[in-house]
Amino acid sequence: AVSTGSACQAGVPEPSHVLLAMGLSEADARGALRVTLGPATTVDEVDALLAALPEAVERAQAAGLAAQQPRLGR
Repeated sequence: AVSTGSACQAGVPEPSHVLLAMGLSEADARGALRVTLGPATTVDEVDALLAALPEAVERAQAAGLAAQQPRLGR
């Protein structure tokens, strides 16, 4: 599963308080993605996510929903 917030924050339009407490800016916290993997997640599913992610980022950028220069980590 992929989400922009924690499971307990579903439907809450505020950035993650945890990410803010970790020192991320509000913009970075709003742009963060949470990827959940479990014991049943297959390598093919991870590969599909990695293949789809660049286009998803481009579409989010075009819609003004993601930074133009995404960063990994802090």
